Amino acid sequence: MGETAAASAALDTIPRLLARNARGMGGKPAYREKEFGIWQTWTWADTQAEVEALALGFLHMGAAPGDHIAIIGRNRPYLYWAMVAAQSVGAIPVPLYQDAVGEEIAYVLDHCGARFIVAADQEQVDKVIDVQAQLHGLDRLIYLDPRGMRKYDHGKLTPYADVQAAGRAKADALRGELQARLDAQTGADTCVMLYTSGTTGKPKGVVLSHANIIETSKNSSEFDRLRAEDEVLAYLPMAWVGDFIFSIGQAYWTGFCVNCPESPDTMMTDLREIGPSYYFAPPRIFETQLTNIMIRMEDAGRFKKRMFDHFMGLARRVGPAILDDKPVSGLDRLRYRLGEVLVYGPLKNALGFTRVRVGYTAGEAIGPEIFDFYRALGINLKQLYGQTEASVFITQQPDHEVRPDTVGVPSPGVEIRIAENGEVFYRSPGVFQSYYKNPESTASTKDAEGWVATGDAGFIEPDTGHLRIIDRAKDVGKMADGSLFAPKYVENKLKFFPNILEAVVFGNAKDYCTAFINIDLTAVGNWAERNNIAYASYQELSQHPQVLAQIKAHIEEVNGSVAGDDMLSGCQIRRFLVLHKELDADDGELTRTRKVRRRIIEEKYHDLLTALYDGSGQVTTETEVTYEDGRKGRIRATLNVLDAAVVPVGAQRMEAE
Repeated sequence: MGETAAASAALDTIPRLLARNARGMGGKPAYREKEFGIWQTWTWADTQAEVEALALGFLHMGAAPGDHIAIIGRNRPYLYWAMVAAQSVGAIPVPLYQDAVGEEIAYVLDHCGARFIVAADQEQVDKVIDVQAQLHGLDRLIYLDPRGMRKYDHGKLTPYADVQAAGRAKADALRGELQARLDAQTGADTCVMLYTSGTTGKPKGVVLSHANIIETSKNSSEFDRLRAEDEVLAYLPMAWVGDFIFSIGQAYWTGFCVNCPESPDTMMTDLREIGPSYYFAPPRIFETQLTNIMIRMEDAGRFKKRMFDHFMGLARRVGPAILDDKPVSGLDRLRYRLGEVLVYGPLKNALGFTRVRVGYTAGEAIGPEIFDFYRALGINLKQLYGQTEASVFITQQPDHEVRPDTVGVPSPGVEIRIAENGEVFYRSPGVFQSYYKNPESTASTKDAEGWVATGDAGFIEPDTGHLRIIDRAKDVGKMADGSLFAPKYVENKLKFFPNILEAVVFGNAKDYCTAFINIDLTAVGNWAERNNIAYASYQELSQHPQVLAQIKAHIEEVNGSVAGDDMLSGCQIRRFLVLHKELDADDGELTRTRKVRRRIIEEKYHDLLTALYDGSGQVTTETEVTYEDGRKGRIRATLNVLDAAVVPVGAQRMEAE
C-alpha cells in the first residue's frame, strides 16, 4: 500500500486497518457472498458499520477484554466480522473447524474458556448443546442462521441480528467505551488464537498478536505485489491459519476483496464465477481437481483425448519455461499459443484459474508431477512453507525461481538455520507469543532468542539459497541397511495417480518399505462404470482384482522413479495393501486439515502392518468407524496383500546412462 513508516506504525491492529480502509476506499468491495444463487456485496464502509454494530452488541452483552469468543461455521462475511468485532472490544477470537465433532469442539471450548460462541447455523448450535455440560464458562450462544431454531430454549441463545440490533440501539451509550477500548490496543495485544491440527496429540492454542499478523501480511503482500484490485475465494477452514492470514491479514492490509462461496458443493462453480487473481489451495485440492480432469478426459471422444494428450505433452515440455521467461524456440511458442486456444485456456476457465496471477500451495508437500501439471498450463503456482506458529510464512518461491523440489527462499523478515540433526529452525516477526496454558510446550518449541523448532528436516541449497524439506523430522529415519527413509516423498508421487487418494508408507528400521493405499472412489468408480464392473461398496471395489492390478502398476512405476534418486532409492515399495475404508478425520486417522496421523494409523492398523511384513497373502481385520451422525460401528474385511517389483538401483542407473 506504500505506507510511510509513521503511518505503518499507526496501523498496528486489525480494527485500525479496517478504519483506514473504510476512510480511504469505503466504496470498494470488501466482501462478497453468494446466497440463493446471487452474489451480495459489502463495501469497506459497509463492513465497518457491520463490525461496529456487532462490537457494540458484544459490549451490551458484557464482553470484557481478554474474553475468548469462539467462531464456528463455514466461510461467511458475518463470521469474519465476528472475529474483527471481538478484536474491537479487546476480546480474542477463536475460530473452530466447522466439521469438528462434539468431542473436538468441547476440548477447544473448554480449554480456551470461551464466554461467547458465534455459531453459523442449527448444525453447529446442536454440536455445542450436546457438549454444553462440559462448558463451564459459556454465557451466550449466538447463532447466525435462524432456520430450524424457533423451538429451541433461548435462555442462552441469541440471534446474531438481535445482537447487532441491540448494539445499534445502544450506540450512543456504548460508543465511547468501544472507542476507548480501540484506542487502548497495541500491536502486542492478542489478535487471534488458532488451534494446531494435532497430528501427534491434543491441539495446542497458538496465541498470535496483531503485530505478528500485520507484519507478516505486509511482508508477504509486498513479496508478491498483492494489491487492492486482487480477488480471493475464501473456502478453506476459518480455523486454519492460512485462511486467517489471507482473508483477514492480507485482505485488510492490501484492501482486496474476500469472496465467500455459497456452499462446499458450489465451490467450483463459484470459483469460476469469481475468477480470483490470488488463489491458495492445499495439495489435496489440486490433486482432486487433477483427478476430475483425468476422469473427464477418459470420458471424452477419441479426437478430443488425442488433442489433449498432444498439447499436454507440449505443455509439460515448454510451459514452465515460457511461464518463467526462459528461452523457448519460436516454433514451440507458436504451438503453445495454439494449445492455449484449444486446450489450456478452456481448461483454466473450467478450473476457475483464468485470472490467477499468484497461486500458492502449502500445508503438505505436493507431488512434483501434480505441481508441474498446473505450471505447464501457464498457472503461476508456487509453494510456500509455513506453520501456524509463524503466522504462516517461513519461505516463499520468488517468480521465475519456482521448482517442485524446493519451498523457496526465506520470506521477508525471516531467518532460517539448520540444526546439526537436520531440523529446520526459524525466527521472524510472525513468531507466535505462546501456546495457551502450555508453558512447557512453548519453551520446548521457541527458545529465548526467538528461534522456533519446526519439526521438519531439510537443508538449504548453497548455490540458490532455497530450502528443501525432506519430511517431518520425526518421520525421517533409516532403513535396516542404513539408507534414508522419507515416506512423504514416495506418498506424494503415488498421489499423482488419479485413482490413489491417499498413501501411507512404512519402512523405518525395516528391511524394505510397504504401503497402505486408499483408492479415490470418484475416479475408480467412474472407471468401473465405464467398464461395466458392478460393485456394492467401497470395500468391494477396493479389493477388485483389476483395481489391485492398477495400483500395483502405479507403485511399480513410482519405484522406478524413486530408484533414480541416490538418497531415497531404498524407499521403493515391496508390499502393499488397499485399505477397505477411506482414512477419515472423524476416525482420528487424519487431522482436520487432512494430514495423515501416522502414529495413530500404525497403532490402529497394527494387524495390517504386521501382515505386510510376515509374508501373508491375505489378512482379515475389523475396524471401528464413525458415521456422519456420530454413531460408532464396526466393519469387517478380508484384504489382499500384494508384492510389487522393485528396481535394482545399479540397473536403473545403467539404463539411464
